[in-house]
Amino acid sequence: MANRQQGHIRKWQDDKGFGFIDTENGESVFFHINEFKARRRPEVGEQVVFTIGRDNQGRLQAKDVQELQFVQQKMAQKNQQIRQRNAKRSAQADFEAGQKKRLFLGAGFYAVLILLVVTHKISWLVVAWYAALGVITYVMYAKDKAAAQNGDWRTPESTLHVLSTLGGWVGAMVAQTYLRHKSQKPEFRLTYYLTVIINMAGFLFVLSGGGLESLKGIL
Repeated sequence: MANRQQGHIRKWQDDKGFGFIDTENGESVFFHINEFKARRRPEVGEQVVFTIGRDNQGRLQAKDVQELQFVQQKMAQKNQQIRQRNAKRSAQADFEAGQKKRLFLGAGFYAVLILLVVTHKISWLVVAWYAALGVITYVMYAKDKAAAQNGDWRTPESTLHVLSTLGGWVGAMVAQTYLRHKSQKPEFRLTYYLTVIINMAGFLFVLSGGGLESLKGIL
């Protein structure tokens, strides 16, 4: 409402099509029906906003006269749209930041596996196992998302969790992040984190020398 004034209609002569607006400064300003933007006739006492201009003879008059309530509603809608756009940008920024963190975490896990191979703690079969399960799990997520969009037969959530528990949790994490599938359901996410903990606990247990003769020297 910059450069606009506010006031109320003090007098209106409907038969002549003009009236006067009292401004907040106590001044009285002439206005013509052609400058009233509502699709109806003006009413005495209603609040309006307007700009000050001059007629063909150089006399001051109100221009672009609009209902105050209408202008306020439009401003509220505009502010709401701005807030929604800002919230969307913020959510997108958070999502992109989360993408980078998850990608770094997944790459870091595989880097640790390779380091363990180099130090002769595990064999390349373990890396291959995790890589294969990661790809399979990602593909299953993608297939399930496509089925959800097309109304086809869905992959049971238990299947996705089993794959994650067996070692496909990195693939599941990447799928949840980049496919945006199963990423908003709290119960599913909680179970997913549990599968990660179970898998890592089992891996660390075997790596530390426990169970099935350290799983035959980590294969």
